[in-house]
Amino acid sequence: MTRTTTTFTLPLFIHSVPAGFPSPADDYLDRSLDLNSYLIKHPAATDLARARGDSMEGCGIYDGDLLIVDRSRDAQHGEIIIAALDGQLTCKMLDKNKQCLISANKTYAPIAISEFSELIIEGVVIHSIRHHV
Repeated sequence: MTRTTTTFTLPLFIHSVPAGFPSPADDYLDRSLDLNSYLIKHPAATDLARARGDSMEGCGIYDGDLLIVDRSRDAQHGEIIIAALDGQLTCKMLDKNKQCLISANKTYAPIAISEFSELIIEGVVIHSIRHHV
């Protein structure tokens, strides 16, 4: 797999954007923002994946969202991970205490990780990106 690096900066407004009426003072730009450097801390260890299904909607990950996955991080309890469990890829929250993978949708039961399970943690989901149009 060939990786290319592209720097493309976009203007960033000084103020945050309220979800109400705009302020005339918000027309001033602060600086430019490179989305690569903002979203990706370890480029050589970062992959992208597309979310499928509704099991992670409770934490804001919806079907079709683009997931930014950092393979350099050690997964911690409660983090959202991409894992291969018995050869099947899944996106779930890691519960180290109960030794299971948890969905963020209550209609899905936790997935137990037994001593006979083969679990490979591919990486930690650090961002998700959703298209609104």
